Amino acid sequence: MRESFAIGTVRVRAGQRQEVELPITRLVTGGDAGLPVLVVHGREPGPTVWVDAAIHGDEVLGVEIVRQVLAQVSPKTLRGTLLAVPVVNVLGFMTGDRYLPDGRDLNRSFPGSARGSLASRIAHLLMTEVISKSDVGIDLHTASARRANLPQIRADLEDAETRRLAEAFGAPLMLHARLRDGSLRQAAREAGGTVLLYEAGEAMRFDDESIAVGVAGVLRVLAALDMLDGESFDDEPPLASFSSGWVRARGSGILRMEVDLGALVEEGQRLGRIADAFGSNARIVRADRDGMIIGLTRAPIVQAGDGLVHIAALGE
Repeated sequence: MRESFAIGTVRVRAGQRQEVELPITRLVTGGDAGLPVLVVHGREPGPTVWVDAAIHGDEVLGVEIVRQVLAQVSPKTLRGTLLAVPVVNVLGFMTGDRYLPDGRDLNRSFPGSARGSLASRIAHLLMTEVISKSDVGIDLHTASARRANLPQIRADLEDAETRRLAEAFGAPLMLHARLRDGSLRQAAREAGGTVLLYEAGEAMRFDDESIAVGVAGVLRVLAALDMLDGESFDDEPPLASFSSGWVRARGSGILRMEVDLGALVEEGQRLGRIADAFGSNARIVRADRDGMIIGLTRAPIVQAGDGLVHIAALGE
């Protein structure tokens, strides 16, 4: 019989699933705040994988992806262990706030410290109890406020195993992305894990396509790791990009966007128009490179310098 899985003060037996709440802090009301983790400890041996969402408290889409994944994974048939953390930023999530109550960005606070700020303590808790015990991780995100992202995987595409899993995930695009200081992806990589970051959709919004791609992607990664029985992947690998950039507003005004996510564009192509409230002083927004639109603003009112359209150049 496989050994039980230890997390916090709990041990989860093989072939069982169990919800665990890891203590974070005592609230000013006298209540306790904890980090919710669901452990699916398979009956048979295999890798340990974590999947998390809502490191930013307004990124609700990933929470639904985790819920749907868990509905399709059984500890009776799983080979290995799945650690699901549907809401990392529990305090921001309760109020729909991207950041923690002290204004800190949790995804710039890793690997954290047991005696640091609240953000640092949550990061340290996640690293100690979840990330350090795992081989592979999937970090679920959405665009920031008033922006939208095409479903995409951001990862180190120059690492063979990371790329294999990114291709297995099956999002429309894989973007080779540099590591950001203080991010969960950087800390997990430095701890020896293989990490995929899934970006899709908008903050505080559900959309069926982004959820469906995310759920299928997580299950496909588990199958690629031989943790689940899955069909072989004979479809074409996702498109890859090794560079991307934002087209920014050259002036302030009201934006009328004329393209959408996933569109293929050419350098110089018209993407939209910025004008004042009378329709005067118009400026045409044009693509600055060939590629695919993977992100764009949803804000109709823009200021000079605002990012409008994120274009990924295609190819190795």
